[in-house]
Amino acid sequence: MQNRMMITGAGSGLGREIALRWAREGWRLALSDVSEAGLQETLKQVRAAGGEGFVQRCDVRDYSQLTAFAQACEVKFGGIDIIVNNAGVASGGFFSELSLEDWDWQIAINLMGVVKGCKAFLPLLEQSKGKIINIASMAALMQGPAMSNYNVAKAGVVALSESLLAELAQQEIGVHVVCPSFFQTNLLDSFRGPTPAMKAQVGKLLESSPITAAEIADYIHTQVNAGQFMILPHEQGRMAWALKQKNPQALYDEMTLMADKMRAKAKQGAN
Repeated sequence: MQNRMMITGAGSGLGREIALRWAREGWRLALSDVSEAGLQETLKQVRAAGGEGFVQRCDVRDYSQLTAFAQACEVKFGGIDIIVNNAGVASGGFFSELSLEDWDWQIAINLMGVVKGCKAFLPLLEQSKGKIINIASMAALMQGPAMSNYNVAKAGVVALSESLLAELAQQEIGVHVVCPSFFQTNLLDSFRGPTPAMKAQVGKLLESSPITAAEIADYIHTQVNAGQFMILPHEQGRMAWALKQKNPQALYDEMTLMADKMRAKAKQGAN
């Protein structure tokens, strides 16, 4: 292993914490994000933690920017060993309220951004027999109400990862998918939804999370090293997934109740 890692969405939140976790072991990091300032701050912290690397602004919607980033990794590092497709945005709203533009935006970043990241870096991974780490979400497995476009995009990331797991095994490329629940992060900065009440509700969920992005990065590190494909950092998430596998209907009923409560709350807020 030559300890070279690429991370999208590395300018803040979980992306930054993953960079720092691997930096502590002296990895060389290729960091990308749409935020230049965030990237510079991450690089500063990476160096302080014992890592090294470079930054390159990259919008994951643009495949040519991702292929340029892959080329930069080849020129500066001579290749790549792990890619982390982490860039993502939050959104919410009942299906009837979400516009088709909301859908396009969500799918373009949260799903196609991951597809394009895998595609752009696959030639380098074939050389290094490296690893892919795709960041999905518990929303991919639980499909909570009032976030259908987010659920669908993240479920697509899980399906893509499962497909790649099977297809790339022969080339000895490892694949992992991470499904964190809500955690303390600045994901809300990018939040897009039809109602301020929805943003407030998601904000409450994020604040109530007992686990930090740094702890999630640590858990990912352990599980990747153990060769675990599906990585569920939250204990509650692991319990919910176990319940859904055993008794899906119980979970659907729970989500239906939650949708009713959210509707009632939204009505109160509107009056």
